[in-house]
Amino acid sequence: MQTNFTPAQLQDPHIQVANQILRRCVHCGFCTATCPTYVLLGDELDSPRGRIYLIKNMLEHGEAATPETVKHIDRCLSCLSCMTTCPSGVHYMHLVDDARVHIEKTYRRPLFERSLRALLAFLMPRPGLFKAALILSQLVRPLAPMIEKLGDKRLSSLLALVPKETPPPEMIGQPGTYVAEGATRMRVALLRGCVQSVLDPAINEAAIRLMNRHGIEVVVTEGEACCGSLTHHMGKEKDALARARRMIDAWDKERIDRVIITASGCGTTIKDYGHMLRLDPAYAEKAKAVSAMTRDISEFLTEIDLPQAAPPRPLRVAYHSACSMQHGQKIKTAPRQLLEKAGFEVAEIPEGHLCCGSAGTYNILQPEIAVKLRDRKVANIKSTEPDVIATGNIGCITQIGQASDIPVLHTVELLNWAHGGYEPRVLRESSKR
Repeated sequence: MQTNFTPAQLQDPHIQVANQILRRCVHCGFCTATCPTYVLLGDELDSPRGRIYLIKNMLEHGEAATPETVKHIDRCLSCLSCMTTCPSGVHYMHLVDDARVHIEKTYRRPLFERSLRALLAFLMPRPGLFKAALILSQLVRPLAPMIEKLGDKRLSSLLALVPKETPPPEMIGQPGTYVAEGATRMRVALLRGCVQSVLDPAINEAAIRLMNRHGIEVVVTEGEACCGSLTHHMGKEKDALARARRMIDAWDKERIDRVIITASGCGTTIKDYGHMLRLDPAYAEKAKAVSAMTRDISEFLTEIDLPQAAPPRPLRVAYHSACSMQHGQKIKTAPRQLLEKAGFEVAEIPEGHLCCGSAGTYNILQPEIAVKLRDRKVANIKSTEPDVIATGNIGCITQIGQASDIPVLHTVELLNWAHGGYEPRVLRESSKR
């Protein structure tokens, strides 16, 4: 793609990166076939190629974002399926991230939308406040259908995501050191996380117990719990980079071999810290080092060669590969192979490359598209007739669980169970029905 940035514009390092990315695009359109919003809406501007044109025009002119541009960029899930499909290696993730920062700086959203985004950006990265908000929201949750009829669907969608019951307290997974059983093979840091540690603390507990049993000492650091991913994808650059620096500082104080992530959306962001902080002389090298040692839990368990196992009972598992896992981190075979090695039958989900519609805060901010994608995903999953659904991202677990009567849980919970751990709560509860 030909670009027309001025020499003065190209002095900006962000424009330099955008220019390099734009020039790789050859207009082939392969990305349109795998873009969820284009598949649903059929609008060229809701495809990666269309959004690239909008971003190019916005950045070249150096102007404030227009409502039309904002509409189509906001509709992007950042699922990154286009990056998997692109034969030219267009790094769409970095381009759309910079576009969102530009929008945040130059475009004034309507008051309600501005307020809702500010509320989400404030509450969700703070586990204590987020849990308090969930408890309060449970009182209002029954009013969701009425709220939808009276006003904005985004509020009713937000309430629909609130768990019917208060999530159990976090027992194992709080800051501290979890000692390995037997000889210590490695010492790793586990990202506690913000939303996940509240909605489903059993995920980190399963990961810690499984690693401990296989000689891995696990440390969960004090202080910052959020990696910055949520605000990063909202274009709130200052907040996201501040959170990234605090995570790096926390891990830098520890003598660790790896950083382990149990939420693939967070993993995609942390693996990109090296790029995000490349212009910060105090953090550039440290960020690059953290990115290099970061592993998704499935990657790490493959790396340490988790042995063969057998589940307490045979189960047919539909493995849903989160977009941030298969497209963002390019992890495609490890989770499936681990499940099969643990004795589970793993089903192939049709249209497995398409997003479930969760995408961080997307299912709140773009509820109509998110619901269509969710229902399409659940229908494809049900066609495989599984006993259970496994995935590696808390957003997907919450999104799919809204519309499925099949138990949904994290891959590591099944692996922990098969390797001598406890039966996951969702399986215990489903067996009682």
